[in-house]
Amino acid sequence: MKKILLLFLLVSSFCFSLSAQKYFVRDGKISFYSDTPIEKIEAQNNSATSVIDAETGKMEFAVLIKAFQFEKALMQEHFNENYMESSQFPKAKFKGEITNLEEIDFRNDGTYAADINGELTIHGVTQEVTVTGIFVVTDGQLNAKANFKILVADYGIKIPAVVRENIAKEVEIIVAIDNYQELNR
Repeated sequence: MKKILLLFLLVSSFCFSLSAQKYFVRDGKISFYSDTPIEKIEAQNNSATSVIDAETGKMEFAVLIKAFQFEKALMQEHFNENYMESSQFPKAKFKGEITNLEEIDFRNDGTYAADINGELTIHGVTQEVTVTGIFVVTDGQLNAKANFKILVADYGIKIPAVVRENIAKEVEIIVAIDNYQELNR
């Protein structure tokens, strides 16, 4: 009986170590901010999905463009129809990896800086991006944050001349993901 119990413990610990530690969320928050002397534009999206593989450092984000909410309905309509063409380009995606994974301990409480490289696809255009983010682990709960800027022109988003001065050429993206769920529990 002891041999069977020992064999079971060895096999189960081996299987546990083979399973990758992955985290998932469906209600991540991504917002953007555009600031010019004429107008400030801000929108939030509370339905970003994200997966992080803590064993390999690979990570992905996806967000529906139409899910961004604006203070003014007309601004939201113009964003979707005129600029982002969200019927043709319904999602924005990021696929990348944490390059300093050895410095992050997803199992222990702490605040960890993460260097992230990957490809960001917006409006059907993919660009390489490098971002420094923050992972915060508290009582086994994983949260993530990052701020970075993109140039609107880099993603083929055309701004009509009549409103060109109202919209910043550079837009700040803010990522705030709370309560990742571990998939292998």
